[in-house]
Amino acid sequence: MIRKKIVAGNWKMNLQLEQALELVKTISNQSTDISNVDLIIFPPALFLLEIDKIKSQLKVGVQNFYPKENGAFTGEISIAQIKNCGASHALIGHSERREIFHESEEFIKQKVDAAIIHTIGVIFCCGEPLHIRENNSQFTYVKQQLIDSLFHLSDDEILKCVVAYEPIWAIGTGKTATIEQAEEMHSEIRSWIAEYYSQEIADSISILYGGSCNGTNAKELFACPNVDGGLIGGASLQAESFITIARSF
Repeated sequence: MIRKKIVAGNWKMNLQLEQALELVKTISNQSTDISNVDLIIFPPALFLLEIDKIKSQLKVGVQNFYPKENGAFTGEISIAQIKNCGASHALIGHSERREIFHESEEFIKQKVDAAIIHTIGVIFCCGEPLHIRENNSQFTYVKQQLIDSLFHLSDDEILKCVVAYEPIWAIGTGKTATIEQAEEMHSEIRSWIAEYYSQEIADSISILYGGSCNGTNAKELFACPNVDGGLIGGASLQAESFITIARSF
C-alpha cells in the first residue's frame, strides 16, 4: 500500500499578509518539480482569500473553525465559510487548541464531524504532554484521544482523515524525541486504526510527525516505515526550510 506523502505547514499566528503572499509565491515557484508529496499550508484565516488566488499546486487549510453552520457565535468562522474562501483542509485537535483554549474531546469530535460533512480534509492532531510521557502512559493517553474524537467515524469517513502525532513533551521543553520514539508511536497509532477498522484501512491512512521536524532531521524521520510526512511549525515560515523538508522523501 502506497500512502500519500504529506508535508503540512502550520503558520500559527505569524506573518503579515505581504509576507504570507511572498512565502506562498516562493514555495510555489520552488516546488514545481515535487510531484510525489502533497504540500499543505495553514495560514491565518484572514489571508485565505488572497492566498487562494496564487496558491498554484499548494493546498490550503485552516488552523481553526467553529463546528456550527452559522449563528450567534461572535468572532468565530464556520467550516462552510472557510471552504468558500478556498480551504480544503483543517487542523483539528492541535495541542495548542487543547491546552490554551481548553477544547474538549467532545468539542473536537464535533469539529471532526463538521469537516467530514463539508468534505474538508481532516488533519487530526494527538499527542501527550511531559507528565504523561514521564509516567509511561503515552500509549493509553493518545489512544484515548483517538477513541474519543476520531474512531466514531465510518470506514469511508476515516479514510478522509490524516493523523498527526505531536509529542508535546518534546516541543519547547529542551527534551528531544528520538527517531525510535517517533516511529514507535506511529506504529502504535497504525495498529489502533487496524484494531478499530481494518489493516487495509490502517495501511491507507497517512500519519504525520509533528514534533519539531526540520530540514536536518526530516530525512531520517521520513525513512521510518510508519512516518508519512510532517506537520511543520516554525520551519514552515521559511520557504527554503519547508522545501528542504518536502524534498526529504
